[in-house]
Amino acid sequence: MPREFTRNDRVADALQRELAQLIRDEVRDPRLGMVNITAVEVVRDLSSAKVFVNLVGADSAEQSEKAAELLNGAAGFLRTHLAKRMQLRITPRLRFIYDLSGKRGQELSALIEYAVNRDKERHHDPDPSEEG
Repeated sequence: MPREFTRNDRVADALQRELAQLIRDEVRDPRLGMVNITAVEVVRDLSSAKVFVNLVGADSAEQSEKAAELLNGAAGFLRTHLAKRMQLRITPRLRFIYDLSGKRGQELSALIEYAVNRDKERHHDPDPSEEG
């Protein structure tokens, strides 16, 4: 019977949990607000990981991109702390990437809602041929 989750999936999940705690507790940069880690992708040999983030309450995409740049600057610091916390032979190099999926999801949801409302308006208009 095959395993449900691969080692990479388990490592990615553990990295996501640990990074969330480390960023919250150890990174003390006032330019960095609340960071949401949306996903972590680890390569097969565990040598590197992509960490997808967005900034909670960010007014613009530029703020979230700057947050990702700040985290990339702190990647070595975070990797060192991860190595101390996790029992891995190799601690992956971290690369933080701004995740557009949340913003894109909101845009698509608003577009769907708009289309549904327009459709309701069109179908609720009284048909002049039925009134007679």
